[in-house]
Amino acid sequence: MYKTRAEALEMLQMFLADLDNVPEDREIVICAPYTVLETLSKTLHGTRVMLGAQNVHWDAEGAYTGEISAPMLVELGVRYVIVGHSERRQYFGESDMTVNLRLRAAQKYGLIPILCVGESKQQRDSGETEELITSQLEEDLLGIDQQKLVIAYEPIWAIGTGETCDAKEANRIIGLIRSQLTNPDVSILYGGSVKPSNIDEIMAQPEIDGALVGGASLTASDFLRIAQYR
Repeated sequence: MYKTRAEALEMLQMFLADLDNVPEDREIVICAPYTVLETLSKTLHGTRVMLGAQNVHWDAEGAYTGEISAPMLVELGVRYVIVGHSERRQYFGESDMTVNLRLRAAQKYGLIPILCVGESKQQRDSGETEELITSQLEEDLLGIDQQKLVIAYEPIWAIGTGETCDAKEANRIIGLIRSQLTNPDVSILYGGSVKPSNIDEIMAQPEIDGALVGGASLTASDFLRIAQYR
């Protein structure tokens, strides 16, 4: 929940000005608040940067005050949508059942969902990480087309804390996630205090296909450095 339309546009223009220095094979998606989607959609038209939203409701319309549907997002040129982010699970009562419904709705209307899974500090300390993530995947992916899907592993204890999951451990968990899938080619991202100082080590891991970037995406220079990982 950052940036007014003016602030988002200013940041995006700075980012696009240096986009030529980002290798062509890098896929870049900006998942912005609902209020700036239309503004960013117009600015991104004709560029290689794609637009994403941060959530989507499971019905196309209805008496769901405050919610946004997939057809509303599609109309704005949105291509991707985050589903099941840990903050939605933690603060807003998101369950694996509602995550599954949101995933189905996204795919029904042609959006590519970015499914987030991950464990809390308490769950990790209790040795429940593998069991929890396996359970999340089983419930979340029921009836989901894995050809049109992105998954993000985001250890909750590493989000916004400055504490990053060790790159090799993140690689191990992402390998575990991949082993649970029917489509091993699903892009699996790591998310959790990703920043310019650790992106190269993260992306050197063989199982990690990309990054779900939080705070570091709010500054054009930091986000560019992450997209330019070496």
